[in-house]
Amino acid sequence: MRTLVLASLMTLFCIGAANALEGDPAAGKSKSAICAACHGADGNSINPQWPNLAGQHPAYMAKQLADLKKGKTRKNAVMAPILAMLSEQGMADVSAYFSTQKPKPGKANPETLEAGAKIYRGGIKATGVPACAACHGPAGLGNAPAGFPSLASQNPAYTVSQMKAFRSGARKNDYSGMMRDITRYMADDEIQAVAEYIAGLH
Repeated sequence: MRTLVLASLMTLFCIGAANALEGDPAAGKSKSAICAACHGADGNSINPQWPNLAGQHPAYMAKQLADLKKGKTRKNAVMAPILAMLSEQGMADVSAYFSTQKPKPGKANPETLEAGAKIYRGGIKATGVPACAACHGPAGLGNAPAGFPSLASQNPAYTVSQMKAFRSGARKNDYSGMMRDITRYMADDEIQAVAEYIAGLH
């Protein structure tokens, strides 16, 4: 049953991705200047609290920007006024540009490596948390057609903040509440461990 539901969701994601605006990386480069102060000119963030954008799937990124602009299912007081200046096509262009950039490899924390790897690869059996790799892939590269983002080399501080936002319900733009359902069964140390493991994937 769970497999059937997942397959149905993936079909819906693919339809959504097919209907997304196609971005122009060249146009996106010029429009991305305002993004560089926080996310780096090449999409590799200069602050661990802010996400790396380099190499992220363009349709996923454009959706996040649109959700942040609307401010209903995902909110950020810093991003909202910036995105108010970008049209839907502008967001698609910026997303297309950053998707072409190469992410800088991160490093996993050796102290939590074993615990993080166990959760990422095999989930948490005791609480029914599924393996992160099931949706985001063994190397953390995600699944673009299904709408699952790349996580590889992402800043752990940012990953932790987003997983906790899903857990608290502050962020609710995940498909069918998937991330909210998963993170509600994760303790702080488990979230920290898997986030630090993800940072070393590439």
